[in-house]
Amino acid sequence: MTSQSAPLPIIPVILSGGSGTRLWPVSRESFPKQFWPLLSDRSMIEETARRAVGPGFAPPIVVCNQDHRFLVAEQMREAGIVGARILLEPIGRNSAPAVAAASLLAAEDNPDSVLWMMAADAAITDLPKLHALLAEAVAAARAGRIVTFGMRPTGPEIGFGYIEVGDPLPGLPGVHTLARFVEKPDARTAERLVADGRHLWNSGMFVFTARTMLAELERHAPAIVVAVTAALADRAQDLDFIRLGAAAFGSSPSISLDYAVAERTDRAAVVPADLGWSDVGSWDALWDLGAKDSDGNVAVGDVLLEGASDCYVRSDGIVTAVVGLQDAVVVVTEDAVLAMHRDRAQDVKRVVDRLRTAKRHEAVAHNRSYRPWGFHETLIAEDRFRVERVVVKPGQKLSLQKHFHRAEHWTVVQGSALVTRDGETVLVRENESVDLPIGAVHRVENPGRIPLTLIEVQTGSYLGADDVVRLEDSYGRADTI
Repeated sequence: MTSQSAPLPIIPVILSGGSGTRLWPVSRESFPKQFWPLLSDRSMIEETARRAVGPGFAPPIVVCNQDHRFLVAEQMREAGIVGARILLEPIGRNSAPAVAAASLLAAEDNPDSVLWMMAADAAITDLPKLHALLAEAVAAARAGRIVTFGMRPTGPEIGFGYIEVGDPLPGLPGVHTLARFVEKPDARTAERLVADGRHLWNSGMFVFTARTMLAELERHAPAIVVAVTAALADRAQDLDFIRLGAAAFGSSPSISLDYAVAERTDRAAVVPADLGWSDVGSWDALWDLGAKDSDGNVAVGDVLLEGASDCYVRSDGIVTAVVGLQDAVVVVTEDAVLAMHRDRAQDVKRVVDRLRTAKRHEAVAHNRSYRPWGFHETLIAEDRFRVERVVVKPGQKLSLQKHFHRAEHWTVVQGSALVTRDGETVLVRENESVDLPIGAVHRVENPGRIPLTLIEVQTGSYLGADDVVRLEDSYGRADTI
């Protein structure tokens, strides 16, 4: 009797490149929706990563924007994920090059590895059924198929693409041929697609072996393989991250996996599924998924409702009262308010586009900016002075730096700060302050066991974030703090 080796573990591939503009003002380019706890006390990317842990799963490959690298690493740690490989895209080139990079990386160990590609920001409520159907998809992937999950529609949704289901595949229970993809339809077409029973929502999840995906990319999009192979060969290891070569990766065509491979291959297959799935692509979707009161309202944060019904109201700060509204969305952050009818949820992107055209920072960033050492947030901003709250995690420190145009005054309000200033090191305790003149070489470190909070007052003729000369950094950064 010959022993058979155990099957290779499934490698989750998490794509974390979106900006989620339809969930503005919470989701913004610098801190998009996958990093927010929108449906539970965990962020979307944490929930995604935790779907693929335990026996049968390898640590994930996460492909993300290099500006989000520390957010991804921190949230993998929060999710209890050990050994994640974080691939950094120097420039966004859509999903096909990202999948090519993950496939090439996995193929270095074993080209027959099975990869499970999923977006970082989708919701799934029925995990036992997901894992049962995943086993069917994996069997088809090992037979040379590129398998997607088609979600049974609950209504004529115009925000999703659709999949037409073909005949069952012999010997692969639960798996069908994929007859065709349908672009996001208008309302009348969506009603027809849902009514005929043959069309499913396109979830964007795929299961395949590295060998099969790379062969189909070579066949249908060879320029991607050439560019991404060169980018991976030119990679650099940076702490927990794998930096893809910028010039080579930037030369890749920018195209989705659907367009590059899935719609062209003769190996496409689909597993019909009913998993409580949502792409969480709009505030209306969050209302649909949220826990509702007796009047159909979803309330998150410091919210008061009076005579309101079927509303989604969220406040991330100040008390927010809604009186007598129906089918409304009201979202309040520290620097922006969104109010709209729920049936206009897909139009939020137009607001973001207008803000970008006007070069408003609210289009892309919050007042709070996260860093590997903690975060800082703007409390007051004027022409010649700015007040910031800076929070440094225990054991962490900022870069050693100096400024040519601004002086800073730091007051510690919680914890203790070990401050370096022009070669001198001093311990600054609660209710104590330190001055940093223009040109002073300085850094702050938290030597304690609790978060360090300090109030930073900046004064000077120019207060831009690019007035930083970094002399030394613990996180391998060459950009702003």
